[in-house]
Amino acid sequence: MAHIVSFLQGFSGNFKAALLLWPMLSLLLTLPILAYLYHRDGRLRWGSALAAYASVLYIAGLGCFTLYPLPSGTEGPGITYGIPPQLDPLNFIADIRRDGLTAVFQLLFNIVLFLPLGFIAQRFLRLGPLPTVLLSLGTTLLIETAQLTGLFGVYPFAYRTFEVDDIITNTLGGALGWLAGRLVDKTGFAEEAPQVSLCRQPGFIRRCTSFWIDCLIMGFAFLILWAVISLAAELLFSDIMAAAGLETVRVTGTLTVLCAAAVLIVVEVVFPWTHGGSTPGGLFTHMTVESVDRSPGRRAVFYALRLLVLGLTLLYPLFMAVILGLFYLIARRMPYDLLP
Repeated sequence: MAHIVSFLQGFSGNFKAALLLWPMLSLLLTLPILAYLYHRDGRLRWGSALAAYASVLYIAGLGCFTLYPLPSGTEGPGITYGIPPQLDPLNFIADIRRDGLTAVFQLLFNIVLFLPLGFIAQRFLRLGPLPTVLLSLGTTLLIETAQLTGLFGVYPFAYRTFEVDDIITNTLGGALGWLAGRLVDKTGFAEEAPQVSLCRQPGFIRRCTSFWIDCLIMGFAFLILWAVISLAAELLFSDIMAAAGLETVRVTGTLTVLCAAAVLIVVEVVFPWTHGGSTPGGLFTHMTVESVDRSPGRRAVFYALRLLVLGLTLLYPLFMAVILGLFYLIARRMPYDLLP
């Protein structure tokens, strides 16, 4: 047990670094993963969402365990001299003879480190055994090359050891992870995804994922529209604005508000009105915001109320996220869904 504790303590800083990176990586990676799962399967359960978060943590941990800590100071590996590569595929035998259980734990750790990658490839990506092995091999080659080249030239010398044994054991770990995922399929715990259909009663996670996709689309559309209009105003109407005594700052502010409002209305009102209630994000996640059929008049009121809620959400995201989350927890729907 002392050997295990001593071995794990050497990675405590890496694990802390992974936890610190988790929130940022969750924002960048987890939501696209959820969107992909929705698009592929037409549903997403809490277990799948938690598994996606765990996958993100694993990706962060994999980078930290293999590349951290980075060289610092004015001398040492990576700065004033490098660490030679280990190209002997049987070097682990000499390591075990010299270091005993510590070397054994290192060997096992290299296998275990890539078990989740193989499992993710089988369960989430639905890859076969050969693609999974190639993915594991490519990943470990990328990591080992980063170590050999000083993080692809960031440092003048290698600051960690490139080892052929690591490539072999990591790839083996990925293959074993795929077998573990296959074993889960055989036990009957895995369920076949239902036929994808348009969901009229989407859950809170699906709504958030769809709105996140819509926000990305609106962000890009706003930047393009604002740039075009602002450039046109400056090149074509600058003299007219100066003659009329209009301040550039005030005009720019007005254009910004108008562009944002126009993009919001097009993406969240015009588009779903003409696509059966599905926003661009809703099309990707197979959902519609219209939970029931309404007359044209009630439909217009519905979209007006929904536009108000979304506008407040964009202006006060944290406050509205709490309010809407609590409201959905109690009512199992959004405020605008209450409209008959």
